[in-house]
Amino acid sequence: MTDIAIIDYGMGNLGSVAKAIEWVAPQSEVVITQDPAVLAAADRVVFPGQGAMPDCMRELAARGLREAVLDAAASKPFLGICLGLQMLFDYSEEGDVAGLGILPGKVMRFPTQPVCKVSGRPLKVPHMGWNKVAQTDPSHPMWAGIDNDERFYFVHGYYVAPENAATDAAYTEYGLRFTSGVTQANIFATQFHPEKSAQAGLQLLANFVRWNP
Repeated sequence: MTDIAIIDYGMGNLGSVAKAIEWVAPQSEVVITQDPAVLAAADRVVFPGQGAMPDCMRELAARGLREAVLDAAASKPFLGICLGLQMLFDYSEEGDVAGLGILPGKVMRFPTQPVCKVSGRPLKVPHMGWNKVAQTDPSHPMWAGIDNDERFYFVHGYYVAPENAATDAAYTEYGLRFTSGVTQANIFATQFHPEKSAQAGLQLLANFVRWNP
């Protein structure tokens, strides 16, 4: 049985995610896979991502991974990263496509030219670089050892707008306040990239390896 399976759907920062998890969990077996049987047998599943939502949904279907992802998200500790957060929702404005519908809500495009509330200056889209992450529930086990308002690394032009505020795990300010983390039962997903976020990101990955929802 694989300890931690990282979903290979032809996209995503697979190697960096795998190396970061191996660093924090050297005794665990970490496998990059597109085999539904391996995902089903794994103790934990990670869905990393970068790229476009239409490509993501098309590749999941083409590789026969859609049902395997749905099953994993329903049954075991599941970590979504960036696109792995967005695909959990009903619908995305990026390409006008349906997501997996695990969480109610949609994926929205940033305003063409968001404005910084402090300086009044225009902000660039995509949102790229380090930004603060405010935890909505600092007692959640996935935030253990991570300061509230810690900075994490983002690369995205779209953001999630959940219908159910109870699923929010974190928010970030970039011209507007957007949800940068969600959680529901065994699911935890982030808009930021923990594998690119130095010590705080490694801590979050270590928390995931130990998390028993």
